[in-house]
Amino acid sequence: SGVGLAHQVIGPRWPSPVGVISGPSFAEEVAQGLPTALVAAATEREFARDLADLLRGGTLRSYDSDDVAGVEVGGAVKNVLAIAAGLSDGLGFGHNARAALITRGIAETARLSAALGGDARTLMGLAGVGDLVLTCTGDLSRNRRVGLSLARGETLSDILAALGHVAEGVAAARAAAVLARHHGLEMPITEAVYRVLYEGLPVRRAVEALLAREPKSESS
Repeated sequence: SGVGLAHQVIGPRWPSPVGVISGPSFAEEVAQGLPTALVAAATEREFARDLADLLRGGTLRSYDSDDVAGVEVGGAVKNVLAIAAGLSDGLGFGHNARAALITRGIAETARLSAALGGDARTLMGLAGVGDLVLTCTGDLSRNRRVGLSLARGETLSDILAALGHVAEGVAAARAAAVLARHHGLEMPITEAVYRVLYEGLPVRRAVEALLAREPKSESS
């Protein structure tokens, strides 16, 4: 179908194991030698262990995993959720609203991960909750800054030009929205961010609509 994760697209065309690295890790802090923990996942467990061993040392701690799908989904969708957190923060909606977005964001990330073959337990680790909390709350988060700037009324093109770096959540919002629709999944936060970025939905309307959604079981 052409719709899938990187390792699902590359794997059949690549003779060697495919690996990914993710986790709560601002590059600036890694470069400064500040304590950081990562997870290395691969399509073959031995390669994942080797990759984790290569990364490990000094202030950098690494773990291995065979859940490539879960690590990929967690590492991508957290950037979309960070934009949502920035939108909420930029509107002055407070810490409670941000916490709600993060928590419900984990739920929709888990739905996408499961649909793509991921293990829900992975999202409770470094590539899930760890990376999500950092990216949604840290001042070094480019994706959070995109949301903050959009909430101030700046245009996306001006924001990206001023950043001077890639804000992965902008592209990830489109990809995640496509995957969610393809698999018939409800991902309201991702959909709202997509509509703000690509369809011109006003920021305040997007966030207020999310917070006013019809109540349902928390496990839904």
